[in-house]
Formats: sequence, C-alpha cells, structure tokens
Amino acid sequence: QLQLVESGGGLVQPGGSLRLSCSAAQFTFDYSSIGWFRQAPEKEREGVACISPVGNPKYADSVKGRFTISRDNTTNTVTLQMNNLKPDDLGVYYCGGRPGRSWECPVPADEYIDWGKGTLVTVSS
Repeated sequence: QLQLVESGGGLVQPGGSLRLSCSAAQFTFDYSSIGWFRQAPEKEREGVACISPVGNPKYADSVKGRFTISRDNTTNTVTLQMNNLKPDDLGVYYCGGRPGRSWECPVPADEYIDWGKGTLVTVSS
C-alpha cells in the first residue's frame, strides 16, 4: 500500500503557476501508476493527468499544453507543473496510486487504490 502525500498547493492569480508534488516512501512507487485528480466544490472528482511506471503521461483535454506531469523514481516523487492557471483549475488536488507494471496509466479514478489527503489550489485575482 502506498502512503501518498501531496504538497505545493496555494493561492495563485490567473495566469500564474504552481508545482504540485506527490511523494511516497514505499519501494512499490517505482512500479506504480500515479494519477492527479481534482475536485472543485460541488463537483465530482475529475482526472487531470497520470503517468505510468515507465513515464508515459496522459492529460485531460482541459489541461493539455498547460500542465506537465513527470516522475523521479530516485526520490519517489511525481510532479505536476501547472502553468497558465485558470479559475476553473480551482479545487483540491489528490494523487492516486495504482501498483502494477504497465505501459499506460489508467484514466478512471476508480482504477486507483491508494490516495493522499489532497492539497488545495485556489486560482483567484
């Protein structure tokens, strides 16, 4: 079981940038897909980006060209670089983990087994 910890959230103006991190202490991180999801008030959790154990990324259409997901297995960290943030990007951002060697990362949230507690991103002027 992965114990995931998110960090890096905060308040930013529209057009600004934030970098979120998802870290885990377990060795199983190396062969786990990691996904970033967000949940805005009164909305369902939605996928933002994910990355497979071998580093193949996927992005939601709403963040393509603005967000970049990457992983460093030497530090057990997945980073979500968010640029040109918009008010619609507001929400609590969660990272999820799914152990298993695979070329592609799963998109649906219910494919992920372990979850962090989330970090809040607020985009407002």
